[in-house]
Amino acid sequence: MQERRSADGGRARPAGPGPARRSRLRLRDQVILLVTGLVALTLLLSVAVAAYTVRGIVERQFEIRALTVARAAALDTRLAPWLDGPATRDGPVQAAAERVRVGTNVQAVVVLDANGVRYSHPDASRVGSPVRVDLDPVLAGAETMSVEDDAEGPAARARVPLRDAAGRVVGVVSVGLGMGRVEDSVWALTRGLVAAAVVVLVLGVLGAFVLARRLRRTTHGLEPAEMADLLRGQQALLEGVKDGVVALDPDGVVTAANEEAHRLMGTRPGVSPESARAGLPDEVQALLARPEPPRGELTVVGDHTVVATRLAVVRDGRDLGTVLVLRDESDLDDLARELEATRALGDALRAQAHEYTNRIHTVAGLLRLGHVPQAREYLVQLQASTAWGELVDDPYLAGLLTAKAAVASEAGVVLRVGDTTWVDRPLRHPLDCVTVVGNLIDNAVRAAQSAATPDGDEPWVEVTLLADAADLVVHVVDSGPGVATEDREAIFRPGFTTRPGGSVDRRDHGLGLALARRTARRHGGDVELVDPGSADHGAAFSARLEHVVEPATVAGRT
Repeated sequence: MQERRSADGGRARPAGPGPARRSRLRLRDQVILLVTGLVALTLLLSVAVAAYTVRGIVERQFEIRALTVARAAALDTRLAPWLDGPATRDGPVQAAAERVRVGTNVQAVVVLDANGVRYSHPDASRVGSPVRVDLDPVLAGAETMSVEDDAEGPAARARVPLRDAAGRVVGVVSVGLGMGRVEDSVWALTRGLVAAAVVVLVLGVLGAFVLARRLRRTTHGLEPAEMADLLRGQQALLEGVKDGVVALDPDGVVTAANEEAHRLMGTRPGVSPESARAGLPDEVQALLARPEPPRGELTVVGDHTVVATRLAVVRDGRDLGTVLVLRDESDLDDLARELEATRALGDALRAQAHEYTNRIHTVAGLLRLGHVPQAREYLVQLQASTAWGELVDDPYLAGLLTAKAAVASEAGVVLRVGDTTWVDRPLRHPLDCVTVVGNLIDNAVRAAQSAATPDGDEPWVEVTLLADAADLVVHVVDSGPGVATEDREAIFRPGFTTRPGGSVDRRDHGLGLALARRTARRHGGDVELVDPGSADHGAAFSARLEHVVEPATVAGRT
């Protein structure tokens, strides 16, 4: 069983079986070991390369110095004639060579004839003996340099040809320079490099500790396996929940968003250097920028009605960002509107049945009593009062108008249907049409109820519905105070309300006009404020929904 860290950094109870193999070393220890190993290996290679390079450079310098001394000795024009005589320990060649050796502080200056016989040597007993070295390249006129080992240790050796007055090569001048000091110099340098490497290694280890501590603080004490588990869990959680989830870091950059959030927002936000919230809809940006975080606020995002909740993510007093949760309420809203429309239709039918029963009883009573003229006049009045019902052939709209008329009457408002109303065919999208018409009527009734009419009559709302080919045109005007100039565009913003004490945090209002406009636009139309109000009437709104009325051929009409 694997234990996972809880949110406060402690150990939580086992969360189920994990991978079969997990690293025994913590991430902090791995970082320390890795950084220390890399620093140590780098320093070791650096010291080795530096020592090898310096040794090569010093050896080369010693070879050049030996060559310079050999060239200088070979310029002595007396040496070539002296090689015609015998090689003796106290001869002129030995004396001249020793002066050069002592004066230049080299290990050996040896003069050889063309046969390789020594005419000089620091060890006088070796004068007159031949050398066992191939002198052909030098006798051919070439100069050679090398590092050779002899009885006294490694030495830099340089050989140059010795020429007579005619320019012929008659011998060889060989100069040896002991390399003992080279070894001393290289070891001294190596010790210095090692000391510096130890200091750097200590600093590297301290840096590794600091890096590991910072990494642990950044990862909140989680190990790589635990972070992998969290990543898999986050991915599964984001894609498994039905709500839209958008996560942002403290700078406002979107770090995660599931497919449901993409669907609700209608876009896939990305990171932009100009704006950390680039790609987010304006409604979502407004929710994120609001000082007071929304808690279950009903709002409109794109074509969807959502409940928005913003949560701040804080751990150990550090701000880790923000999570915005969007819950789609469109399906529930559609069901609620459909239920409301169906209920309105049922209530209208029951009210009509009850009213018709009363009217029939009234007519029957008048006829039974012999009041025929009164019965005839009563029937004429009934025909005039219900004539508008014949102008709306769709049962949803008819039921909605009947129900809204009853609601308006209870609020002390008279709901009138315009004389030009004419919808002679059923609707293809009754739910959306009822949404637009119902919201416009509700807003108009509230506006009419809030202020008295200029002439003292009852507050009123007038609705005109017209089937323009396959489009539905709606016109609603009320007797209210109208719309203020500064609110002409704001009234369509989700959450805006002019009710006393209303605010964007209220869930029961502020969405009617925004929802009506978005619904109309979804059908290629729009909702507009055509008149903010005048002396004889209040605000006038118009709406158009395209291709929502059944064609005449489908409706069975000519």
